[in-house]
Amino acid sequence: MLPQRQPSPEPDRHLPGHHANPSQIPPPPRSPPPEHSPRRAGLRLPSLEPSAYGGLLRRASRTRSMALARLAHSHMLRAGYLPGLFLRNNLLAAYARCGDMRHARLLFDGMPSRDAVSWNTLIAGYSSQGSACLALGAFQDARRDGAVAVDRFTYSTVLAACGGARDGRSGRVAHGLAVVSGLVRTAFMTNSVIDMYAKCGMIDEVRLVFDRAEERDEVSWNLLLSAYVRMGWPEVAVHVLVWMHRSGVKLDAFALGGILKACSELEDSEDVRTMLHGCVVKVGLDLDVFVGSAMVDMYAKNGGLEEAIKVFDCIPDQNVVIYNAMIAGFARLGNDPCPETRIEAVRLYTKLLQRRIRPSKFTFKSLLEVCNLTNAVRCGRQIHAHVILSGLQGDEFIGNALINLYAKVRLVDDSLRCFHRTPKREIFTWTSMITAFVHNEHPDKALDLFRELCYLEKKPDQFTMSSVMNACAALSVPIACEQIHCYAVKSGFDLFTLCGNSQIEMYRCTGDLKAANKTFEKISCLDTFSWSQMVLSYAVHGHEREALLLFKKMEDCGVMINEFAFLAVLVAFSHQGLVDEGFRHYETMVSDYGFVPDVKHIACMVDLLGHVGKVADAEDFIMRSGLENDAVLWHALLRACRIHGDKDRGIKIAEKLMLLEPYAANSYVMLYNLYMDAGKISLAMRTRGQMRERGMTKEAGICWAKFGGSIHQFVDGDSSCSQKAETFTRLEELLVRVKQKTEHGGMNIWELGFQARKVGENSISKHGELLAVALGLTSLPNTAPVRVMKNQNMSWESHETLKLLSEGENREIIIRDPARFHHFSQGSCSCRDYW
Repeated sequence: MLPQRQPSPEPDRHLPGHHANPSQIPPPPRSPPPEHSPRRAGLRLPSLEPSAYGGLLRRASRTRSMALARLAHSHMLRAGYLPGLFLRNNLLAAYARCGDMRHARLLFDGMPSRDAVSWNTLIAGYSSQGSACLALGAFQDARRDGAVAVDRFTYSTVLAACGGARDGRSGRVAHGLAVVSGLVRTAFMTNSVIDMYAKCGMIDEVRLVFDRAEERDEVSWNLLLSAYVRMGWPEVAVHVLVWMHRSGVKLDAFALGGILKACSELEDSEDVRTMLHGCVVKVGLDLDVFVGSAMVDMYAKNGGLEEAIKVFDCIPDQNVVIYNAMIAGFARLGNDPCPETRIEAVRLYTKLLQRRIRPSKFTFKSLLEVCNLTNAVRCGRQIHAHVILSGLQGDEFIGNALINLYAKVRLVDDSLRCFHRTPKREIFTWTSMITAFVHNEHPDKALDLFRELCYLEKKPDQFTMSSVMNACAALSVPIACEQIHCYAVKSGFDLFTLCGNSQIEMYRCTGDLKAANKTFEKISCLDTFSWSQMVLSYAVHGHEREALLLFKKMEDCGVMINEFAFLAVLVAFSHQGLVDEGFRHYETMVSDYGFVPDVKHIACMVDLLGHVGKVADAEDFIMRSGLENDAVLWHALLRACRIHGDKDRGIKIAEKLMLLEPYAANSYVMLYNLYMDAGKISLAMRTRGQMRERGMTKEAGICWAKFGGSIHQFVDGDSSCSQKAETFTRLEELLVRVKQKTEHGGMNIWELGFQARKVGENSISKHGELLAVALGLTSLPNTAPVRVMKNQNMSWESHETLKLLSEGENREIIIRDPARFHHFSQGSCSCRDYW
């Protein structure tokens, strides 16, 4: 059954004249008329001819001018003119076309008589406004009205309403009533039914109606073709096109444009594209702008850039649509071609401006995507200026492209400004801004934005949740990770592989390997990234054997191995010091899989060689890699020099790092410490002086952990915390207890505990991680592990002390620093004293 018509809106009692006649709805009065006006003198305005009123109302409908419609209506009322049914229908159509369905309904209810045109106009107005329920209710009332016989246009309008609302059930009922009335035999009604079923996605009904139709025309064939295109079945659409040709149906621009659009999504279909291009040329539509735009789009989406350019150059009357198709073709090229090829899109845009063609929002969207791919921020800023001049900055797609453009070059403040200036923020806009915060190391702001998103009751998608989980991974606060995990489970996002992969990374970064493993086991559809994330999780947490076994299982299961999977297994080899196996997998990655190793792969190999003391071989490997100017590799080698006591090589590497990173305070600090260890006091003082002259300060060491439902933060060397004194005492007691239990505390550890109130090199206040661990040991239950995050590498004193604390207190202590995770248990660390 069709849904019952909702009651019409109650008339506005404040409208002037409503009490006299519902059909008289003049605009609200603005100001009293002057003394000499005809209305003030009690005179009526002279009425116009009916044809004049009709012309004004038709113009108002055509231009959708509400002001003109109200003006004509007001003039009728002031002149005392009583329009007939024809003019009333015109007035009703004007209000309906202008979108004022409230006043249109009041006019309709006040009409003394109605015909089929009146009902059709009302139903069409509701349908155009997306009010399918009201349109269907009006259709029911029209059928009940015995004085009016509904015609084919009534059924066509109500079928369009059902299609717009994707209401296939009501559409079936309307179709059945049309069959009973005998109107569906015409091609006009057949086309309306096909269009309704196509919009509702009921492709079987579309084909059934088409096959049983008594009359068909070119529109029927085109609707069938577009239905298969809409369903994403280009292969079937091609067969329909061949069927059309064999049936003698003339192929027009609509049919060919639709099939070309469908075939742009086909992969490995060069023969089909060539056949369609030949068909376009034979029917003489190769110079048509609409068909040409579709051909350009088809070739560009499938990598046929040269063919797309040839088609583009052959079209004589080029407009903004074909320019957009060509520019979008350059934007779709991805990262394979050189930037010079993609920048041709900007030259096309310049040509478009020279021809005085007004760009559209699609032009700017594609241009900004090109600037994104080429990191052309300066060009992107100029395009942004053109966007503002064109008044299109409020478009959500352009705003999203601008957010991504500025975020990619770490201009996150500019991204945020573009976000705030986008009035219609779709979920992908929020996701882009959250991702921008995450990639620019502002995870706290990303979570704040997600809270605002939830407060506005907007529904995130799986990509939003993945970005939020990445923010939690960067913060490494367990309470935030647990809350986001619960939200994902309640919302059903935990079923998506993308969210599961991000969840593994989130728990890996908080040190909860068990939770990461549970997440991995619950993912129903594992992909390459799922396996790689779990292999990496085992590797960084000191479970190298499990990581290698999982990688072997990954190979046995036939999972596609990518660069990230090799990176994960190389991390495991480097942490375990398996040189032969590590280089065997490295060579397999290069020779068998054809992957080009990046700086992370090479850093793993440097770390692997350094782990076993082959410092010279590691340096040669860096020089042969072609990335000898990358600071990451030299930092890995410097770590090996420090651990193995190669001071001379370490000083040489630190000096090189100062040249590579002249404004990195960490490089100066490392060189200063190396000079001091080598006894070169004057050089150490000179390094400190250079650092002071350049206005650089050492980054403060910060530790944070969650205890008792709140997050505690400790800054190295800062005694301002209200809990510091109490925590000092706790740590001293723990160290005394450890020395009594273990009897091998060592002089440095002993002095560390009892020089807390001195400003010495080994003062407790210099080691925030020890204070955080002491607070955790006394605050958490005896069985709970203590997890602490630190933004800098631990010192040797802290590392040795934590080993003793884990043995003396029989507790697991987990510390995450920039290098890796340290799992302290029973007097040993998972890093095997190499970090």
